[in-house]
Amino acid sequence: MRLMMRKTIGLIACFVVLTSYADSSFGANVVEVFSTDTAFAAVKSDGSVVTWGSAGSGGDSSAVSSDLASGVVKMVATLRAFAALKDDGSVVTWGLASQGGDSSAVSNDLGG
Repeated sequence: MRLMMRKTIGLIACFVVLTSYADSSFGANVVEVFSTDTAFAAVKSDGSVVTWGSAGSGGDSSAVSSDLASGVVKMVATLRAFAALKDDGSVVTWGLASQGGDSSAVSNDLGG
């Protein structure tokens, strides 16, 4: 019971800190926030995505930054990778390759 309570309190604290950080850093433009184990991705109202946190867990999206500049309509996360669905039907992935961050093997099937 004690461990469960600590995890719950930690999650609430993380949400409060994240909400505060998102409000002050990104303004009212953030519509949704996703997380891996040690990274976050915020989808903004213009369809762009901002990431931060551990690079190996998706916090560094610089390799796909041009793809995340606009048009993102939906996102999901694994333990250490993100995938973004764009308005043209294409899928952008980043993060740890073995956790889904590298979709190059199926890129032809995921194209818009």
